[in-house]
Amino acid sequence: MDNEFIVGQFEEIEKKVEKLIDVLKSHETTNLELSNKINKLEEELQGKNEVESSYSQERALIRSKIDSLLVRLGDIADAG
Repeated sequence: MDNEFIVGQFEEIEKKVEKLIDVLKSHETTNLELSNKINKLEEELQGKNEVESSYSQERALIRSKIDSLLVRLGDIADAG
């Protein structure tokens, strides 16, 4: 009787361990998917930051050229 009880307990433990292993594998898969998504989003963010930086530099250059032209026009108007 004791042996049957012990065997039954081991079987229950094995079932619980198998369930835990399945849960662990599921979480590992989910973690991998989330890590990949984070990497993708970080790459997208980096690309957007680069575009924004380029846009800001271009805007500053255009502003500088406009200011220079306004100064030249002001000089011409003052001379005339």
